[in-house]
Amino acid sequence: MSRHRNRKSKGVQNSPLVETTIESLTLEGQGVAHVDGKTVFIDGALPGETVEFRYTSHKQKHDIGKVEAILTPSPDRVEPKCEHFGVCGACSWQHLSLDAQIKHKQRAMLNNLKHIGKAEPETVFAPLTADGWAYRRKARLGAKWVHKKQKALVGFREKEGGFLAELNRCEILHPSIGEHLLDFQALIASLDARESVPQIEVAVGDGDNATALIFRHMEELSEGDTEKLLAFGQQFNYQIYLQPKGPETVHCIYPENPELYYEHPQFNTRVNFMPLDFIQVNQPLNRAMVTRALELLAPEPTDTVLDLFCGLGNFTLPLARMAAQVIGVEGEQTMVERARAAAHANGILNTDYHVCNLMGDKLQHEPWLKKNRYDKILLDPPRAGAKEIIAYMGKLNAGRIVYVSCDPATLARDTYELVHEHGYRLVGAGVMDMFPHTSHVESIAVFEK
Repeated sequence: MSRHRNRKSKGVQNSPLVETTIESLTLEGQGVAHVDGKTVFIDGALPGETVEFRYTSHKQKHDIGKVEAILTPSPDRVEPKCEHFGVCGACSWQHLSLDAQIKHKQRAMLNNLKHIGKAEPETVFAPLTADGWAYRRKARLGAKWVHKKQKALVGFREKEGGFLAELNRCEILHPSIGEHLLDFQALIASLDARESVPQIEVAVGDGDNATALIFRHMEELSEGDTEKLLAFGQQFNYQIYLQPKGPETVHCIYPENPELYYEHPQFNTRVNFMPLDFIQVNQPLNRAMVTRALELLAPEPTDTVLDLFCGLGNFTLPLARMAAQVIGVEGEQTMVERARAAAHANGILNTDYHVCNLMGDKLQHEPWLKKNRYDKILLDPPRAGAKEIIAYMGKLNAGRIVYVSCDPATLARDTYELVHEHGYRLVGAGVMDMFPHTSHVESIAVFEK
């Protein structure tokens, strides 16, 4: 039962404290309760807890509140590691143990499969996890010179509002970035163009000298600013790129021959990439994910495998070590060119690549789609899922499909089509913690005819 307490407000609004018990958790990390028959999403609360909260807004179908006191804490509650948790919007779950986080993500995936996909996996795979800290190797950091404070801010936006959070460090970014936010701020503050550098794109690869920074600048940099950026790269062993306009203008100013790559040692493959290319943000988890995907797909030496949304070849190259032939399909020409180059650099000769918008409406004309049969198919679509290409799964008639998903809702939608329209069984599914402390749910499912 919920009880209103008429105390003087010290919270966000001048509303009384309300006591309630939390029933469940949203993927955004808000506790869910019902007060006077209306749903309330309460920031900072966990399932099973009795809390006191204040309302921060009222909407037609639900209200929003913020915890003021934890009366009965959850056994899953932990002390957030980051000093900026609750202010910075990059993380929403640091107050929840990593074990509990992955359980909530698994529950979300299974609920979506059951209610949207109308299917339940015959086997639920053990979750794939890695270190929950210092894992993120790709990010876009905001930058802003604040006149009133006479200082520069570099990092992520605040949880509430659109302002940049005032951060000293970040516990989820790779240490080459997360431990140097104050150095970034000092650099921006020292520039003549401090007011026209709105963002810094970061990318971290394997090996030495593997951290690249792309400085977006809205006005031409002075010679002095360029010298400062060069010195910054030399001091911290960063690759320094500039972006004066669109993505096509990105160019490196230090060192002369930059190289970024990541490896799958278990498959003896290396993928070179550019700082703006899409790669998985969590390298240890990515290695485990590729291994699991190949185990589930189980390619035979005589198999022809179709790799859809292949990108730079994250799955294609390891698959080519095991199958007779792998056909990779990707929507961006530059990515396909780099995928071909990666195959050549790895001495892999049994791959072929096609440029195709897999979310288009004219797929029936694609030559790779006219092939009589693929033995196995791997799908790794973006958040929007693979609705358009799923419609052709019956025609392709592959014996096994492995689907890597970054959104449980679109995975469930596509599962419905595979199971109820194309005659596949949902053999198994499981979650993978690619983004610890966030609401992002990565999962993998395997289907068989």
